[in-house]
Amino acid sequence: MDNRPIGVFDSGIGGLTVLKEVMEQLPGEDIVYFGDTARIPYGSRSKETVIKYFLESVTFLLTKKIKAIVIACNTASALAMEEARKVFDIPMIGVIDPGARAAVGATRNSKIGVIGTEGTINSQAYQKKIRRMLPMAEIIGISCPLFVPIVEEGWENTDVAYITAQKYLLELKEHNIDSLILGCTHYPALRYTIGKVFEDKVTMINPAYETAKATKIMLKELDLISNKLDGGKCSFYVSDDPEKFKRIGGNILRKEIAPIEKVEIEDI
Repeated sequence: MDNRPIGVFDSGIGGLTVLKEVMEQLPGEDIVYFGDTARIPYGSRSKETVIKYFLESVTFLLTKKIKAIVIACNTASALAMEEARKVFDIPMIGVIDPGARAAVGATRNSKIGVIGTEGTINSQAYQKKIRRMLPMAEIIGISCPLFVPIVEEGWENTDVAYITAQKYLLELKEHNIDSLILGCTHYPALRYTIGKVFEDKVTMINPAYETAKATKIMLKELDLISNKLDGGKCSFYVSDDPEKFKRIGGNILRKEIAPIEKVEIEDI
């Protein structure tokens, strides 16, 4: 048993969808959440920059005496996790593997769609993982860069979101996919709108949920589960604009987020 907190990292606010699932599945765990809101988006940045930012973020989280790290950012999971494992001796889990496994388990016609940031899609991370498990799979990846600002503005259920989703998802509809990985932590907020575009004919895979399940398994295997049954506390840190994080994050978690501390991440 280990009552140290779990660290949850995201490039911004979307990782709160992962945090929410972790809180529900591991209610006794204390959690330290860091959102690198000053440097979002990660999805359009180079691999070298993403690695640099992520290593700095992990360095900060380690000052909070965490026992494991959940990488709630698809781009960081795809581009920086392996490098971070070479540098830091701490258990880490990202969102790519759990999401890919769930998609393989859900598909019936082996036609799987992946939507995410430019960095995640270009990395081919989901595609590579899926093909190792299902070599004959047809995988179509589409980057949807406007989805993140739509969610961060709170417009996920508006006509703007629906029209944007129609444009992005047309190719996936034409390929007759039956499973769709929501490959960015912001995207579960768009489930209703995406479902309308597909007329509820696809199974949407939420890597946030799958990652929380995998985190619980990892902690049990490493004997790192807290001995508290419930009452875990969350601490929130951001690198920019706590008020915006508080407003949008409260909508995601369905409760008020406080306090939130701003961190000068490059000074760590």
